[in-house]
Amino acid sequence: MSTQGAITDPTGDDETGEASPRGADDAVIVAAADGSALGNPGPAGWAWYVDEGSWQAGGWPHGTNNMGELKAVLALLQATADRPNRPLRILCDSKYVINCITQWMPGWKAKGWKKKDGKPVLNRDLLEELDRALAGRTYEFEWVKGHAGHHLNEAADERARAAATAFQNGQDPETGPGFVPGAGGAGDEPAGADDASTEAGDHPSRPQEKSAQAAVEHEKLLSDRETWADAQRLAPLLAEDLVWVTAKGRLADKTAAINYPEQAFALDGDPDLVRSHAVSEDTGLVVSNVRTARGPAVRSSLWTRTTHGAWALAMRQDTLEL
Repeated sequence: MSTQGAITDPTGDDETGEASPRGADDAVIVAAADGSALGNPGPAGWAWYVDEGSWQAGGWPHGTNNMGELKAVLALLQATADRPNRPLRILCDSKYVINCITQWMPGWKAKGWKKKDGKPVLNRDLLEELDRALAGRTYEFEWVKGHAGHHLNEAADERARAAATAFQNGQDPETGPGFVPGAGGAGDEPAGADDASTEAGDHPSRPQEKSAQAAVEHEKLLSDRETWADAQRLAPLLAEDLVWVTAKGRLADKTAAINYPEQAFALDGDPDLVRSHAVSEDTGLVVSNVRTARGPAVRSSLWTRTTHGAWALAMRQDTLEL
């Protein structure tokens, strides 16, 4: 069976949500996968959701949002492993997960699970398990906007957060019934779910928490050499009116950051997250300790959501430690 790593554009012309012409034994399983971390890192949860009778959740006392997002997809693959003839359509609001699986993972694996700069890939254990679980499976990913009223995404998010909250309180999370045979046909998705992928719903849940998580996720993505060394990957992550106060106290803009990526983004080691804060539904602040070429610094980064739903760095300030 061929393996797909496609990404479905929810704004395109594909007939998402229409009944599948396949038989029951090979009908497409449509499921959402999501992760949550309280503090990021902190108590973390994950969940995948097909419908009320078919879902699973879990987590850890200490983890990250990205760990939860990856584990949710892995758990879905494992739960459906005995039904390899049924293709999967996986709905994710994390572009990190989608990019890991559909773009970056093959290159990392070929390099011994190391990045271009020779540093080890984060979450290697989960990525290696995903690599094994994806073998022989037919699947595609669809990116959906988080907290925009998409029924499946909201349900997975609620269960992932509930699991994280349970670990925070020292309790066992509700793990769910698992995958039930016959669940997940493409025709079972509620009407209007496609529109919710890109349009805000009437009652978005916990939008500000999600903005803080998105800011942390994109801050980590931008700190990766594989991202900032590639102008095509870098440009969409920078706002057109980016304002950057450098460690020298000078102002830089998007053009300067793209033209001089080594000076702008190269660090000695990974950023050490100090805190993240949701400024609003569409704005998140990340404060990190970083080691720049000029010495240790405190970095403040403000991430905003664009009109197209993507996140971009709007302002950054590096302050050298005395």
